[in-house]
Amino acid sequence: MNNQSTDKLELAARFVNNTGAPIFLTGKAGTGKTTFLRELANRTHKKLVVLAPTGIAALHAKGVTIHSQFLLPLGSFLPVREPEGNYTDQYGFYTQHTLARRHPLNQHRKSVLRAVDLLVIDEVSMLRADILDAIDYRMKSVRGNFREPFGGVQLLMIGDLYQLPPIVKEQEWQVLNRFYNSMHFFEAKALQNSGMVYLELDKIFRQQDGEFIRVLNHLRDNAVTQEDIQILNRHFMTEDEVKNEKDCITITTHNYKAEQLNQQELESLPVPSFFYKAEVENDFPESLFPLAETLELRKGAQVMFIKNDSSGFASYFNGKLAKVVDLTKDEITVVMKDESQEFVLRKEVWENKKYIVNPETKELDEEVIGTFAHFPVKLAWAVTVHKSQGLTFEKAIIDVGRAFAPGQVYVALSRLRSLEGLILRSRIQSGLIYSDQQVVNFSHSANEQRSLTELLAQHQINYLAALIERTFDFSSIVKELQYFLKDQGGSFEFEDADMQVLIPDILKQLSAEMENTGKFRNQLLFLLQSKQEEKLQERLEKGSVYYKKMLMDMLKELLAQECMVSHFSRTKKYMDGLEEIEQLLLRKYLEISKIRRLIQSISAGEIPGRMDDLEAEIKSLRLSFITRGKELAAEKIRDIKSKTGKRKASSPKPKRQKGDSKELTFTLFESGMNISEIALERSLAESTVKSHLAEGISAGRIELEDCLPQDVILDIMGQLEKFSSLSSLRVHFEGKYDYGTLKMVFAGNKST
Repeated sequence: MNNQSTDKLELAARFVNNTGAPIFLTGKAGTGKTTFLRELANRTHKKLVVLAPTGIAALHAKGVTIHSQFLLPLGSFLPVREPEGNYTDQYGFYTQHTLARRHPLNQHRKSVLRAVDLLVIDEVSMLRADILDAIDYRMKSVRGNFREPFGGVQLLMIGDLYQLPPIVKEQEWQVLNRFYNSMHFFEAKALQNSGMVYLELDKIFRQQDGEFIRVLNHLRDNAVTQEDIQILNRHFMTEDEVKNEKDCITITTHNYKAEQLNQQELESLPVPSFFYKAEVENDFPESLFPLAETLELRKGAQVMFIKNDSSGFASYFNGKLAKVVDLTKDEITVVMKDESQEFVLRKEVWENKKYIVNPETKELDEEVIGTFAHFPVKLAWAVTVHKSQGLTFEKAIIDVGRAFAPGQVYVALSRLRSLEGLILRSRIQSGLIYSDQQVVNFSHSANEQRSLTELLAQHQINYLAALIERTFDFSSIVKELQYFLKDQGGSFEFEDADMQVLIPDILKQLSAEMENTGKFRNQLLFLLQSKQEEKLQERLEKGSVYYKKMLMDMLKELLAQECMVSHFSRTKKYMDGLEEIEQLLLRKYLEISKIRRLIQSISAGEIPGRMDDLEAEIKSLRLSFITRGKELAAEKIRDIKSKTGKRKASSPKPKRQKGDSKELTFTLFESGMNISEIALERSLAESTVKSHLAEGISAGRIELEDCLPQDVILDIMGQLEKFSSLSSLRVHFEGKYDYGTLKMVFAGNKST
């Protein structure tokens, strides 16, 4: 490599952009992991999705939760194909078989996961091994690629294993221990098959105190000495001494202790309380609220900011302390710690997001589905170790006398910049200072990997070869076309002959190219391995021109067909299929447009960045095709009308599906309408619609999880063994759930 920097953050950027290797980016507290994640979207040419194990972690990472993105049911995943009943009779377990049959992904999720190049998982220390294996199975299934881990998508995991561990209940572990040595993510079968690059950031930005850094390192490595204990315990204070420490935050182990301390301090202020309520819009569940919906404050209260300043002025940051100096009905005025100037708070907005494929550009986008607006502060005389993760304090009272999880003492102490700011409410006992030995063993073994520069060189070659293999391979599009034709099953007969034969023609053309494309791939791979870079670029240029022209012609015809079909009713399923094919063709066009630039950049030892110009070019191309498609559609519709003199554009000649009232309910539900919308559309009672859906669930036509929220299903399922009839169950719930809801869950239970 050409004078590459050995800086770990730079190496991390190279591994993400120049390879396809699974990566675990770790490091001590304060080494820049969060900063790297925030900058990643602007530094990579890859389409990425940011995920986290919990809702709060997802909000902090500006991503989405793993369970929502992959539509995983609540419970534990067993990494096997057969039904879970072969392993346990407990409720709350699922396997590959269960995921495929009872929890299939909808078209929206499939489109997103097919468009992604990079899965980023933040706070991975909290991620369980079984959930990572469930992600692996989902990705393989949706991308039709069971040869490679995660369906060929790169995985970047970020976190510190010495911080908060995954949670598993004893009854779950009694089943899961047949498959895993522990619940830590690195035990996942998927990673054992793929391996991963272990990249530990070692430059600490938070602490500069050499003695403190040494003590923290010993804490992580289960190598605490008596001298370390003595150094820490020099900072112990009695309760009376602690009371004299003003404007100082306490970090404690349990939530009830933090709330108790905060409430006591608030009530000790001899002034009235003011109450401020959050503004919650659309889909933002209470489980994601970053702070209480109603904020109670008094003049003199100590508060902490829980969000960085979004205004661009950096007036405050997550973890900054302040004191309330004035309150009115609508305004909160504070003075920042160690400052004198007053500052009037403004509300910040938190966004609940999901990933979508933009219908206009077919690019991967984020969609905000709900917001939570509130003053970004909370009472801050005390905070739990868990909530302090990721924050930095100049001074804090550490109360870890009842530490109950590995790493809690380390997390609490590492929030401080130096020993100078440490106050211990209880003396540190050596028995409380421990890290999970499996984590220590894993870290030691991971550090024995080959040098990062050697790994980078090897993974770059592998990535370039994989790029060539993947880019000049049309088999996934061929499979989708075959599935489309089989799935439609002649459901639609269009008057225009060109519309009937378009998809078969595209399939025929791509199938005929398979042999030549295979030979072309082998030529490129030979030139890559023999390092004939100039010839490789020449062949890439000529091949790219040929294949882009072929795809462009297909897209032109396909978009014209979409414009035509959009004028017809009862064609949603057909239209969805066309759009799925369009997405695959556009993605392939973009891959072919990128590959020359990527290979040239990586071979030269550079880091390829975003390629917005190519995506803009494709967007413009698509829009021009749509414009032309609309013109062609209008001409064809006029032609059809003139030939028939009868049939309207909104009524092609689709074969009518047989069915009764229930079948119509099923069709409307599958089109995306909810129960209330169907009832309104059909002038039916909601109870009737639910009764129809219950029969659909019983027959396997409708999925229970698509009808009702998970918490409702679990609540009712938990009582089914005790109550044998719907009437007794309804009496038990005292009207909490209507008859139709109970009937649907009953049907779902029987169908499983």
